Amino acid sequence: MVTGGSGFIGRHVVSSLREAGHQVIVADLNDFPDPAVQTVTGDLCEPRVREDAVTSEIGAIVHLAAATSVLGSIEQPAHVHRTNVEMTAALLELARQRGVDTFVLASTNAVVGNVGHAAITEDLPLAPLTPYGGTKAAAEMLLCGYAGAYALRTPAVRLTNVYGRGMVHKDSFVPRLLRAAAGGGQVQIYGDGEQRRDLVHVGDAARAIVSAVHDWPSGPVIIGGARSYSVNEIAQAARDATGLPIEAVRVAAKPGEMPAVVVDITRARSRGYAPSVTLVDGMRDAWADFDPSPTMQGRDDARV
Repeated sequence: MVTGGSGFIGRHVVSSLREAGHQVIVADLNDFPDPAVQTVTGDLCEPRVREDAVTSEIGAIVHLAAATSVLGSIEQPAHVHRTNVEMTAALLELARQRGVDTFVLASTNAVVGNVGHAAITEDLPLAPLTPYGGTKAAAEMLLCGYAGAYALRTPAVRLTNVYGRGMVHKDSFVPRLLRAAAGGGQVQIYGDGEQRRDLVHVGDAARAIVSAVHDWPSGPVIIGGARSYSVNEIAQAARDATGLPIEAVRVAAKPGEMPAVVVDITRARSRGYAPSVTLVDGMRDAWADFDPSPTMQGRDDARV
């Protein structure tokens, strides 16, 4: 069962699971685009929806549904706690009661806060700087507790910035770049644009999550693209992929802007993970079905 399975990452995870031979149920606020996939539609914060979604026939839960806006978490921390912590706790308890063997959480490197230019590893202490990061850290600790007490297998997949086909509704940097390319507009870049970010293509992220379902042990594992890029390099990759000029406008950096997000994926590699999509190829994939219509811009579906 995949929570948030109708979202950007969820659709790719569901597709990869089906390709691997799994029967998949989606639980989401919206129906899955393929009617052949069974969907439990509704808010998983509601007990009835959870009861319908988690049955004794399920062998694994992939928990992608979440409130993911950092700014939103600062403005509405109680809402984010309810969605990211209380929902996760309730799903874990249903998993325990109904004999589910595996619970995979989509998590984030925001659980460790700002480590400057140092590489982020799974061994760093949890030190989140926002309610969003705090709720994901709390969710990881819930998984740890259920693994220890009930032998539930609970991998926590810490994803870097995921991009690729089907993300037009997102408000992250890559879709903003592509909207600027499509509309001939501008994109804002904070400061000098030399802050570094790690991007992982959604296909690579989905394959990692499927591997976690199959046999990864409990605990966190970082999934990234194997190298970091400056924001300026990411913007240039979008120009190269689209063949269109994208004007960058420099603005003052926001307070708390991370100087770098550099991750170490050694643990993931030891479990067979190997990112396969280059940044430019991933940008081309994202651009291939890009629909910049106003109804698709900047929508936040509260999914990872």
